[in-house]
Amino acid sequence: MQSSPIDEIKNRLDVVEVISSYIKLQKVGINYRAICPFHSEKKPSFFISPSRQMWHCFGACSEGGDIFKFVMKIEGVEFGDALKILAQRAGVELKRQDPKLISERQRLYEICDLTARFFEKQLESKFGEEVKKYLAKRGISEASVKKWRIGYSPDVWQGLSDFLVSEGYKREEIERAGLAVKSEKGLSNFYDRFRGRIIFPIFDLNSQLIGFTGRIFGEKGKEEVAKYVNTPNTLLYDKSRVLYGLDKAKIAIRKENQCILTEGQTDVIMVSQAGFENVVATSGTALTDEQLRILKRYSNNLLLAFDMDIAGDAATKRGIDLAQSQEFDIKVITMPEGKDPADIVFQNPRQWKKLVAEAKSILVYYFDTTFSKFDSKTLEGKKEIARNLLPIIKRIPNKIEQSFWIQQLSHRSEVKEKDIEEEIKRVKLEANREVFSSEPEKINNLPVKSRKELLEERIISLILKSLRSIDLVEKNLLSLFSRQMQEILIFLKKGQKKDSELFNRLSLKAENEEIEKKDIIPEIKCCLLELRSLEIKNKLDRISMEIKKAEQEKNLKQIEKLSQEFNLLSKELK
Repeated sequence: MQSSPIDEIKNRLDVVEVISSYIKLQKVGINYRAICPFHSEKKPSFFISPSRQMWHCFGACSEGGDIFKFVMKIEGVEFGDALKILAQRAGVELKRQDPKLISERQRLYEICDLTARFFEKQLESKFGEEVKKYLAKRGISEASVKKWRIGYSPDVWQGLSDFLVSEGYKREEIERAGLAVKSEKGLSNFYDRFRGRIIFPIFDLNSQLIGFTGRIFGEKGKEEVAKYVNTPNTLLYDKSRVLYGLDKAKIAIRKENQCILTEGQTDVIMVSQAGFENVVATSGTALTDEQLRILKRYSNNLLLAFDMDIAGDAATKRGIDLAQSQEFDIKVITMPEGKDPADIVFQNPRQWKKLVAEAKSILVYYFDTTFSKFDSKTLEGKKEIARNLLPIIKRIPNKIEQSFWIQQLSHRSEVKEKDIEEEIKRVKLEANREVFSSEPEKINNLPVKSRKELLEERIISLILKSLRSIDLVEKNLLSLFSRQMQEILIFLKKGQKKDSELFNRLSLKAENEEIEKKDIIPEIKCCLLELRSLEIKNKLDRISMEIKKAEQEKNLKQIEKLSQEFNLLSKELK
């Protein structure tokens, strides 16, 4: 019997291998654990079981499942897209679908890939040769042009659109892919977004093409148009979640345990070409919470290689503040004035290597920059230094580190520590929750487990650690548990294992319970006692309500009966 593509993919791919390509894992016994990528936490509560080919978070979000569920969750895609991603990874060929049944998302992926091939082909044209000469002049090798799929968009109004229509796609679909713009002046309703530009394709973490950046090329109309044009937000492309080059850099970032962050595509290509493959770009936008959360899967260490003037771009500083609030270790690559990473690598690769090695801590950089600009011997200079540095110190989440930098400021500015501490209290931080908020991810939409459910899970996971302890759950205690849990306990009493997602999850929990063997039975007894107490409290609450009702109805016989029942249960609770 032929297996389904889903079974074939599961047979070929290992859950540990798939998940470790997204987040850092640590081996614990027969399993692996990690910081959960789906909610904010400091202590790892995310576990992966190679034997069961499953994962589960025992923390706040309680998410879990197989490799398909993980990819759907972390990529934010539907099952069909997760199937395609994992099939490609496993080398499993999916049967060609009826075009009418292909999802809109899949159609957009196809349009983007075909578009990239169209732009690449234009490099073979007469004008494309000029583009290649320009790229070579900038130091970008032919191998890099192919690796990053750089192309050129011809300077015509509908060249790409007409080509895609000839391939069977609608102009409305081309617009939804961010490649065409609806005209207000006719012109067959649509015209190409990218015209007369060098094209840099943008990929998601699975190297699927999702968007483009176009840099103006040629002299015609240069002053009148934007230097760069980007794909707008689409079903595939969300600039707040994408970092250029991360699909190619993620393995190197994990290996080096640091990420070089630049501003532009050319910087990434040139730095990567020079052997520093752990490099990505923000593509000219400020760092976002989503981008940082994705980067944290691979490393906590950031090397910033862009304009870091303390009095410069406020958006850049907000992004850095956000990274600090997420406890990234941030360093700054100090570059010569007016130079960007691509320039330095092209002119002197050795100098770039030296600058990376000499990267300064972000706080050291801020202090050195500020003290070089203002005279700490004058009152006005001291005030300016404090105005620049106090908000930065106040945002440091770690109080020990914050105290250290207060001491440094006190020493270098010759101002008493207690005076600096008083001034810090008066500093008001910018209230931009979207940028600065370091609160844990809200999980209000997720069902919160009751105390009873937590106790049931704890008891069964402990029994699974020591199967002989099943005898502690006597027949009269089974009724304390929910129907699902009762079924598992009955199977365990028979010496059997129940084949269910819940049982597998509890087994994984059992394998990672940190408890001494001698403490298992006392802990189960304690949990059973609390479970019984909860049941009695619930009954007492119910009887209290019934007594109030009987009092309203002046039913003395019912009041007496309920009161006796209440007293008996109260004694049992004590």
